[in-house]
Amino acid sequence: MIDASALPYRPCAGVMLANRHGRVFVGQRLDSAEDAWQMPQGGIDPGEDAEDAAIRELSEETGVHAGLVDIIARSKTEHFYDLPDHLMGKMWGGKYRGQRQSWFLMRFMGEDSDVDIATRHQEFRAWRWADLDELERLIVPFKRQLYRAVVDEFRPLV
Repeated sequence: MIDASALPYRPCAGVMLANRHGRVFVGQRLDSAEDAWQMPQGGIDPGEDAEDAAIRELSEETGVHAGLVDIIARSKTEHFYDLPDHLMGKMWGGKYRGQRQSWFLMRFMGEDSDVDIATRHQEFRAWRWADLDELERLIVPFKRQLYRAVVDEFRPLV
C-alpha cells in the first residue's frame, strides 16, 4: 500500500472557458470508461508559470488558442484534490497523491467551429457547453468538491 501522505501534489492549471451565453466548456475524457467530463486542465511544466500552462493546456485539449480568449480571473488560492485509493500509484507514474491547481476563468471570443478536440494531445472524445449548475454532477466524484469551489468563486464573473 502506498503512503499517500508522503507524496506531493502535482502542480497544475485549469481553465473554466465560458462562452458569451454564460455556459462553460466540458470535454468527455477519452481515457475513462466512466461517463467522465471535465474542464481543460493539466500539469505545469518546469519553468512554466500557471497562466502559460493554462493557455497551453487549453490549446492542446480544445484547439482554442490565446487569441480567442480573454482572461477574466485567476483563482484566489490553489485548489487541491486527492486521488482515490484505486488510482493511487497508477496515475502520473505513482509520483503524486493528487493535484494542486490554479484555475483561470477565460471568456471564449470565438465561434463553436474554432473548437477542435482532435488535437495532437487529444484527451476528449466529445465536448459541449454546460450550465454551471451541471458541472458538479458531470465530474468524477473525487473532483466534485474542487469543482464546486471553482464554480462558487467564478460564478459572479461568468
